[in-house]
Amino acid sequence: MTKATKIVTIVGARPQFVKAAVVSQALKRPGVFEEIIVHTGQHYDENLSDIFFAELGIPDPAYHLGVGSGTHAVQTAKMLEAIEGLLIRENPQIVLIYGDTNSTLAGALAAAKLRIPVAHVEAGLRSQNRDMPEEINRIVADHLSAILFAPTTGAVEQLQKEGISPTNICLVGDVMYDAALTYGSRSDAVSGVIETLSLKRSEYVLCTVHRAENTDDESRLRAIIDVLNKVARELPVILPLHPRTLSALKRIGLDGSVGEGIRLLSPLGYLDMIAVQKNAAIIITDSGGVQKEAFFYRVPCVTLRNETEWQELVDLGWNRLANLNDVAGSVRTILESIGRSGIQDVQPYGRGDAADKIVRILSQRISSRVCVSK
Repeated sequence: MTKATKIVTIVGARPQFVKAAVVSQALKRPGVFEEIIVHTGQHYDENLSDIFFAELGIPDPAYHLGVGSGTHAVQTAKMLEAIEGLLIRENPQIVLIYGDTNSTLAGALAAAKLRIPVAHVEAGLRSQNRDMPEEINRIVADHLSAILFAPTTGAVEQLQKEGISPTNICLVGDVMYDAALTYGSRSDAVSGVIETLSLKRSEYVLCTVHRAENTDDESRLRAIIDVLNKVARELPVILPLHPRTLSALKRIGLDGSVGEGIRLLSPLGYLDMIAVQKNAAIIITDSGGVQKEAFFYRVPCVTLRNETEWQELVDLGWNRLANLNDVAGSVRTILESIGRSGIQDVQPYGRGDAADKIVRILSQRISSRVCVSK
């Protein structure tokens, strides 16, 4: 009897749980794969972690590293040390990583140094801004990976420009589109958050802020609050607060500067978050994942950054970038985007079968020993 292929999946942050959920479901083939899930603990708040595993039906992690917060160096070093030990113990055929977090970087480094092939889901994304920690993580992870699962044709072209062999690059589509199709209808059936919060559909603004470039830069964070206060004069704003954002607001004394039109919330579970996204008049965010989810649910989006790794959404007219050096201009961009639609009949992220393609390719690559350097 053929032994099941052992795969170690490394996750640690809210967006990765969503991506891993659909791939883990596709990996459930008795006797074919044995998936061992490792949760680094990069996101450790219950509303950013435990509730996601429960709502998405992800199996409990075999390992929970409990790394928690810290500087990039401290956090990554703790992960690297712990991941190395468990990889030596488990001796998998492949390590599966997602996205662009410090968990992604640590997993790629630990596996590559042990000569265990790395498969990177969401490979090839670039904002072209190396001041972003996530950009460094993406680049390093991609160049350490043996199999690169690209979500878009643009990502494929980027990887080829960087000299990565085309035989290692696989265009599969975006697993977040899989998740949107899988969990969107479930949210409709299960979530009562719109009623609980007494929100009027299409008559509120949803905002999320968590990127270090915004939370760690006092001038940018002040500009964001100024923009939201002005937008809230026209439509109520709901702002689920990431722990990093709440801490930053308190640190610079801005937690009391939020106007009456802005409603601060604790982080929402995934199904509730889908509901508030689908029913918003507009979404304001600095999250890559939320930009895409806005598009999946056909809600206009404004991104609180100078660039985006999902440039196709800007090109299609569903996303606009806000220049926070110009508060009045940012407010105008947001208000003008309400009710605005982009190109409707284009789907750059595949057909919602990315997870199945990933699992099929993993089966083929492992059985043929292609890309396996161990």
